[in-house]
Amino acid sequence: MKDLRTIILAAGKGTRMNSDIPKVLHTVCGRPIIQYVLDITKGLGSLKTYVILGHKGAAVKTALDGMFIGVEQARLLGTADAVKCAESHLRNYRGDVLILSGDTPLLKLATVKRLVQKHKRSDAACTFLTAVVHNPKGYGRVIRNESGAAVAIREDKDASGYERDIAEINVGVYCCRSKELFGALKAVKINAKKKEFYLTDIIEYFSQQGRRIETVETEDPSEGLGVNTREDLATAESVVRRDILRDFMIQGVTIIDPGTTYIDAGAKIGSDTVIYPFTFIEGDVRIGNHCRIGPFARLRLGTRIEDRVEIGNFTEVSRTRVGTKSFMKHFSFLGDTSVGAQVNIGAGVVTANFDGRQKNKTKIGDGAFIGSDAVLIAPVKIGKKAVVGAGSVVTKGKTVPDGSVAVGVPAKIISGGRRP
Repeated sequence: MKDLRTIILAAGKGTRMNSDIPKVLHTVCGRPIIQYVLDITKGLGSLKTYVILGHKGAAVKTALDGMFIGVEQARLLGTADAVKCAESHLRNYRGDVLILSGDTPLLKLATVKRLVQKHKRSDAACTFLTAVVHNPKGYGRVIRNESGAAVAIREDKDASGYERDIAEINVGVYCCRSKELFGALKAVKINAKKKEFYLTDIIEYFSQQGRRIETVETEDPSEGLGVNTREDLATAESVVRRDILRDFMIQGVTIIDPGTTYIDAGAKIGSDTVIYPFTFIEGDVRIGNHCRIGPFARLRLGTRIEDRVEIGNFTEVSRTRVGTKSFMKHFSFLGDTSVGAQVNIGAGVVTANFDGRQKNKTKIGDGAFIGSDAVLIAPVKIGKKAVVGAGSVVTKGKTVPDGSVAVGVPAKIISGGRRP
């Protein structure tokens, strides 16, 4: 949408998180909370995204460098003041402005797209997102007149009487015409209780001015969850993880027990692969078709698993490529390793990739056989169809030639021909 600009509010301290980490950088399924919101702006095609930064804003900008235009809110005086900080960037812009909160990882692109489309079809000064919930405590209530039109948003601390029983809440997503938005912000007065300027007050202002206000209700009330506490973070993690697992199952991946399977956002898994319980798969992992992973397996960042590979119980793989039809079934660790096709990694095999200063690489050729409890002290190279005997230690810098057999501590070449 070329005529859309986005403002994301991310300046708050997040004091209830009790953390040195900026709230929007806490992760849900391996990704910063704000990343989910930025994905929405990208999906909408918003040409420019302004993120309002305040508390530890430099850390947020560093973590997500190049993904947005940072705007500093020098003093944390509330959400209306935060949006006003972007006014100089939009002074000559006459299109629509979408306002999002940086702490809403459960918000769906389809929902926001529906809101923006409704706003563009209408003559509304503002269209905002609502949800109907069982427990509205802590959220702003949507006040409607006798005709059902939204006329105000009453923040929880200011709600009284019947207002506290209203189940329809403000989710914190707004689409407004730029000129009218910044005009309304000038009329917002400081809240006497919190000593802040509330963005929600623009709804009452537009209503008093006789301007049209539209709303869109979320199909899933959980979309409106803002992460303000560690409990909220855990809830968001659970919801996103459930969605990730459901998507994989729809795509043809078998997940034996979704309740004990943890797959981060960004991972990719091929069809007819089976994921067994208590498996952890991190964000950029790639797994091919017809694989078997777990139980009790951990695939860390940088891992690439080709087709028909078996990674069994109590195993860990990190920054490693494992070739087609290879398998490591028990108690093994591969780090910074290139494993060829049809390789056997025996029980208890370890690639000792760290020498105290740097990570070193191991290369294992096609058809190699690494016996149980072998240790490969990187950097090492195991040739094609080579054998490393059970319990052997291949020392740093060693090459085991193609088709040879190495045994012992330290391992020595005892045969240069076929396997015994």
